[in-house]
Amino acid sequence: MPFIAAGGLAVHYDLSGPAGAPVVMLANSLGTNFHVWDPQASALAARFRVLRYDKRGHGLTELPAPTDAPPDIDRYADDAIALMDALGIAQVNFCGLSIGGMIGQRLAAKAPSRVSSLVLCDTANRIGPPTLWDDRVAAVRRGGMAVIVEGVLARWFTDAFRERAQATARGFAVMLARTPVEAYAAACLAIRDADLAADGPRIACPTLVVVGDQDRATPPEAAAALRDSIAGARLVVIEQAAHIPTIERPEELNRTLLSFLGSVAR
Repeated sequence: MPFIAAGGLAVHYDLSGPAGAPVVMLANSLGTNFHVWDPQASALAARFRVLRYDKRGHGLTELPAPTDAPPDIDRYADDAIALMDALGIAQVNFCGLSIGGMIGQRLAAKAPSRVSSLVLCDTANRIGPPTLWDDRVAAVRRGGMAVIVEGVLARWFTDAFRERAQATARGFAVMLARTPVEAYAAACLAIRDADLAADGPRIACPTLVVVGDQDRATPPEAAAALRDSIAGARLVVIEQAAHIPTIERPEELNRTLLSFLGSVAR
């Protein structure tokens, strides 16, 4: 269970795969920990050095004191750079899911020398109207994480998957429910305030945008707009998947990642 001091936090991470191989860094979504990437880590680690981490306040990574300034997407990107620096990693192929994809956009735009390629899964340069996040924050601060679990799971996974894989869906419900309220609220507000439209034209590395065809949180049309904002970016739509294809359609996503990273990773 490795931890490392990075950016003023005790960061929980996992590093696997052959030393000296290109590094693939995986950033998790809102209300999850790095285990949301388990199927991809297993598939990628034969060819790549795979770095997963829990972003601030999620999983086992430290939750900063309430007196600290609330993070924005720029701060989350700085956290990723701090972790790379602490581990002595100069450059990564960055793969981010949802808010993790927003972190990836900002990271590739502000520190292009640190990102050799970019995969943006089920994300956008803006996600949801601000009122969605204001309401979400008010709900969890008033009633705790339990009050949003069912609604969030309905956006994460299709009904068919929740019926077919009931134990997995329940496990992700527990993962979400155990996220600290203030860590979740801070990430919601960072998403609310993020407008990354100006980042797209600044991203110069090879980029792949991936989205589930039934994603209601960041739908395919938002993914297409994100692709169009980044020169040379490609779009892959995963069928029969909602917002978390890493778990719902792992084999399809693994093939997509291996094909893309195999052609661009360094």
